[in-house]
Amino acid sequence: MMKKKIVVAVTGASGSIYARLLLDKLQQLQNQLTEVAVVMSDNAKQVWEFELGDATHGNYPFTTYAKNDFMAPFASGSARFDTMVIVPCSMGTLGRIASGVSDDLITRAADVILKERRRLILVARDTPLSLIHINNMKTVTEAGGIICPAIPSYYSKPQTIEELAMTVVNRVIDLIGLENESYRWEGI
Repeated sequence: MMKKKIVVAVTGASGSIYARLLLDKLQQLQNQLTEVAVVMSDNAKQVWEFELGDATHGNYPFTTYAKNDFMAPFASGSARFDTMVIVPCSMGTLGRIASGVSDDLITRAADVILKERRRLILVARDTPLSLIHINNMKTVTEAGGIICPAIPSYYSKPQTIEELAMTVVNRVIDLIGLENESYRWEGI
């Protein structure tokens, strides 16, 4: 298996637990990765601190880039990042990506990933969805992106909030194409 270069972007949508668990899992799977780059919106940091009660978003061993750092390597297709995951992905970020508006590093990197025909995974976190949201999801999907709603599964019988959220993160890990030990549906 070829090692992967991944961008993880975190927006200000509720669901910081998904971002934390993904970053934790990527640390565990570092032998399958050549690089993980992280970019967070200002709102993402505030929501993380509010929802998770800490500021550990800055404690990961990955290179972190400012939201307006257009000199970040993944702002260009020549850097050859394989995958970008936006987790959680706000509807505003989704809308800007669907419209081709690259007004910050997150939306610029998503634009690059799509134009280079690489893997863009948006962990959408909002409910209910308006027709505008649905149409934006359709547009991004038609452009090659993957919409992976933050909808947990229950057949593994999760016992904690972390185990429940991990069902979504494990799907994201599968979509990235990493080898991962997780619950697999065997039927009844």
